[in-house]
Amino acid sequence: MRLQYAPNVRIVEMPCSGTIDHRVLLQTFEDGADGVFVAGCMEGDCHFLKGNFRAKKRVHQVKKILDEIGFGGDRLDFFNLSAAQGQRFAEIVKIMTDRVMELGPNPLNKSAKKEGGAA
Repeated sequence: MRLQYAPNVRIVEMPCSGTIDHRVLLQTFEDGADGVFVAGCMEGDCHFLKGNFRAKKRVHQVKKILDEIGFGGDRLDFFNLSAAQGQRFAEIVKIMTDRVMELGPNPLNKSAKKEGGAA
């Protein structure tokens, strides 16, 4: 069964969510992403032991940075799920897509500003 989710979602696979760092998350927004979520293993089930805990902590820290600079930490989130939870993954994509639609486009996205006519 193929699960359906928004076509504008880009999936970046990594060996472990714990390999994500602040720089990568911030660069994603600088490159124009309207929203980002990190999916990590279920707590206690990380093959790399504490990778999912590290990822969750980093996401929380970057959310605080985004709030402090007025960008909005709601554009970033972390979810624990297993590889067997495809339906849950599709639900999370919908949750994040709906949230980002409410928040509007990334204020740093230069191409969206050009299309709107105002710079």
